[in-house]
Amino acid sequence: MGVVHVLAVLAAALLFGTTGTSQALGPDGTTPLSIGVMRMVIGGTGLAIIAFTLAARHRRRTRDAAPRPRLDAKALSLMVLTGACLALYQPLFFLGTGRNGVAVGTVVALGSAPILAGLLEWALTRRMPSPTWMLATALATAGVVLLGFGGEAGGAGGTDPIGLLGSVGAGASFAVIANAQRRLLDAGWDPFTVVGAMGASSAIIFAFFLPFVDLRWLGTTSGVVMALWLGLGTISVAYVLFTWGLSGLTAATAATLTLGEPLTAAVLGIVVLGERLSALAVVGLLVLAAGLALLAWGSRAPRDPKPYAVEA
Repeated sequence: MGVVHVLAVLAAALLFGTTGTSQALGPDGTTPLSIGVMRMVIGGTGLAIIAFTLAARHRRRTRDAAPRPRLDAKALSLMVLTGACLALYQPLFFLGTGRNGVAVGTVVALGSAPILAGLLEWALTRRMPSPTWMLATALATAGVVLLGFGGEAGGAGGTDPIGLLGSVGAGASFAVIANAQRRLLDAGWDPFTVVGAMGASSAIIFAFFLPFVDLRWLGTTSGVVMALWLGLGTISVAYVLFTWGLSGLTAATAATLTLGEPLTAAVLGIVVLGERLSALAVVGLLVLAAGLALLAWGSRAPRDPKPYAVEA
């Protein structure tokens, strides 16, 4: 089952990686905040509907096999935390890319996420990550750094400290999501209920921002298509795949696999948008791909199903 879960998380990363290209092909007049708000309202709502429907089917199939965990304050707080972190990720990520450009902002956010996820998991479980994870993460992170700082041929990146802080904050938000969901899964919650709760809470949070953003671009066909794809494709479907894949992996491994996102984004930029990467960025792509392949190979063995000593 390990390889299947790896493929699910990689598929989620591929969907995540279409975000930048979708925005580039969208209509004029958009802003990062307006896109982020609509993405989360549509995506969070769709995610809740899809996931809770799958959760109900899962409960019917396993009614006699395993009782449903009790929704206590601890579980509820973890569910709300994932939604809040998903909502927080959006402005922090766009702050980083706005201040330092897409290349550097994405590098810092996605490169810091697996490291922070692994460190947080280590702090919570007191289990040292596996040597395979450490080597694969080092390779993948190095590849992302080379890809981002190599950038386009002839391009240059920025290093605004506020932007860097925003990108690291986005990476930390994703690390918290992965670990909080992992704890809920280990407590006996099915992955669809876990991800549905995240979608519902994030959609509710962002719904409060709707009156304060300019959404006139939704009056165009390209705007509607972009909003639906960003919401349903890169949030609803992607996070169902990610959380289901997480049910068979550690949080650190899942976070490292999501480094397939910048790999996808770079390939789409070359093929669809006609961008040209520098030689350094091409080397970064190869190193990143090697790290992901190593992690996928190392995940063939089934994981310990109870890495956390969940307190009652």
